[in-house]
Amino acid sequence: MMEVKTMKIKDLDANQLDRAASMLKAIAHPMRIAILNHLEDGKKLTVTQIHNLLNIEQSTTSHHLGILKDKGVLASQRDGKNTFYFLKHDSLRNIVECVSRCSVE
Repeated sequence: MMEVKTMKIKDLDANQLDRAASMLKAIAHPMRIAILNHLEDGKKLTVTQIHNLLNIEQSTTSHHLGILKDKGVLASQRDGKNTFYFLKHDSLRNIVECVSRCSVE
């Protein structure tokens, strides 16, 4: 098992901070948070599955997935005609959990 070193914000250089801020900005949208919630626990879903779960247009779903993938939040894997999206880093699950906990009044 690979050991993951916990870093503190003060340990990050300017480029790492910029990438982290870009990822957080990408996540900071209600639909994108909803997408991440559906991709918890290692799930892999297609655009069609996500747009059906969220009841939004497929083009809107694709737009949000593109932003999340571009900013390094999601990765994708092609399988035949389908492209499956999933969390690029398992530790991003912690952000989703934190947002869920923090949004409860």
